[in-house]
Amino acid sequence: MKKEKLRIAIQKSGRLNEDSLQILKDAGISIDNGKEQLKASARNFPVDVLYLRNGDIPQYLRDGVVDVAILGENVLVEKGKDIIRGEKLGFSKCRVSLAVPKSVRYNGIQDLEGKKIATSYPNTVKEYLAEKGITAELHIINGSVEIAPNIGLADAICDIVSSGSTLFKNNLKEAEVMLKSEAILAISPKISEERQQILDQLQFRIKSVLNARTSKYILLNAPNDKLDDIIRLLPGMRSPTVLPLAEKGWSSIHTVINEERFWEVIDELKQHGAEGLLVVPIEKMVL
Repeated sequence: MKKEKLRIAIQKSGRLNEDSLQILKDAGISIDNGKEQLKASARNFPVDVLYLRNGDIPQYLRDGVVDVAILGENVLVEKGKDIIRGEKLGFSKCRVSLAVPKSVRYNGIQDLEGKKIATSYPNTVKEYLAEKGITAELHIINGSVEIAPNIGLADAICDIVSSGSTLFKNNLKEAEVMLKSEAILAISPKISEERQQILDQLQFRIKSVLNARTSKYILLNAPNDKLDDIIRLLPGMRSPTVLPLAEKGWSSIHTVINEERFWEVIDELKQHGAEGLLVVPIEKMVL
């Protein structure tokens, strides 16, 4: 009997494509990725990768054509609210925002009452404006919407924003952040039990990769009379590892800290007498 394979969809091209393949690689999955391929198989894991247009993926998930996908959360908000959401993956972060011309004085969302808004995210805009009690006319555009105010098609736009450079180049300014988005694991409601078991294995690997990306392994030396103070600063995975050094009165401490608190913790450790701090990246972290 032929063994089932998990069918995973990723964006056909672009940064999301690259980051999606990278997280699969970091999870130990080798993809035979030929140029211009629309489907590729892993050599060492029961998974087929399908390269699809981002906007089409929610329907493929809904229909059960693919079992799982890596795509922007903003796409699910717009086209796939009924799709099951898995792990947030920490890359391809952006905002879905309303923007107006720089020359316009913007006082708040009420300024958009009765105005024309160009967007490729009509459902997201409608829901946001309805929550705010604002009525506006939407122009649905597939493609670059930033030009719409410059050619008189709209008074404002709604689009994804990363750095804001595209808005700046088109003489626009961010007015309202409607939602924040990042890549997410999306799961088909029609996934089979056998494929769900494969997905569980994949999710376990991905969580290990994500835990490692947000953590640092640190080693340091400390005088024994400062150990209690230093250990209180270090949460560790359960508790820090403390080993005696050859030099009497000193110990070596090993632990893991969250990257967000990294510099704050390092400064506090130095103030409490820590020396010889060594920071090591973590490749995988299984909890």
